[in-house]
Amino acid sequence: MLALIQRVTQASVSVDGEVIGRIGPGLLALVGVEPGDGDAQVARMAERLLGYRVFADAQGRMNLGLADTGGGLLLVSQFTLAADTASGMRPGFSTAAAPALAEPVFNRLLATCRQKHAPGVETGRFGAHMVISLVNDGPVTFLLRA
Repeated sequence: MLALIQRVTQASVSVDGEVIGRIGPGLLALVGVEPGDGDAQVARMAERLLGYRVFADAQGRMNLGLADTGGGLLLVSQFTLAADTASGMRPGFSTAAAPALAEPVFNRLLATCRQKHAPGVETGRFGAHMVISLVNDGPVTFLLRA
């Protein structure tokens, strides 16, 4: 499981022109599910998303995680993140989990994050064409693996 996280001042996701998820300050996480991902990867990724220290403390150092700040989390499924881009000029998707396998794993991640992070977890719509708007704060962007 992969997550490209971006620290944001705000982010939203729309489907068919309708905003279906929106956060203020927090993290936008684009999540790619790979074959073989399961409960262990879900637990580890939730732990990392909520605890990864990318927010400034009183001294201006990145020492606080999302759980410390109470910020929002916008989780968006993105199978292209798990693409094979090692060769050629076109991505291959055999390294991404098939939708029938990826959707329940993504939904478990969403449920786990919602259970552990009361301040708010929003999401897009699995498999839909989504438009994501964000204001990256920093810019701060990291690729996490679970």
